[in-house]
Parts: sequence; C-alpha cells; structure tokens
Amino acid sequence: VKATKINIRIIEVLKEEGFIQTFEQIEKTQYSPELLIKLKYKGNKRQPVITALKRISKPGLKIYAQNKNLPKVLGGLGTAIISTSAGIMTDKKARVSGYGGEIICYIW
Repeated sequence: VKATKINIRIIEVLKEEGFIQTFEQIEKTQYSPELLIKLKYKGNKRQPVITALKRISKPGLKIYAQNKNLPKVLGGLGTAIISTSAGIMTDKKARVSGYGGEIICYIW
C-alpha cells in the first residue's frame, strides 16, 4: 500500500481498534515509500479478524454525515472510519467529540 498521510492514519485507526497486528513503512525508493501491514487472526483455525470492508465515499461521490447522523455499523459491532476536521477517527470517537465528516469506509 502506498504510504500517504491518509493511508497511514487509517491504518493507525485500524490498529487502535484491533483489526491489524502491526505495520511498518518500507522505503523501496526515495519517492515511493510503501506500508507493510500484518493482519490479525483469531482462534485455532486462524480466521481473519477483518470479515469485510466496504468503501463508502468514492472519488465520484463523497458521502458526508453530521455527528448526530453518523452510522452504526452492524448495530455497533463494526466500525466506520470518518474523516473529520480534527483528523481521521472512528465513528464512536467522532460521535463523542461532536464531529461529523466524510464517511470513508465500514469495517467489521
């Protein structure tokens, strides 16, 4: 994955929420750093923690929501990643902080 500021912040949020184990930035060349992401698995059968990820806002159609109208993913079992004026955060943190913004994706 390309190492942009937005991608790094989204991956940090996923790590805080327990969806990924670790990540590191790799310098392949001077102008194109990349991120190496280690996914998290659970149980003896090694099932991935991330069941699904659905992109909501797309370049052609941005989806915004106010803090009162932020979606709950799977009744609170999943997480929505929101881009607010205070940075990228989860829907729960944005709701508590009183921020609305662009809904980037749902993850569960």
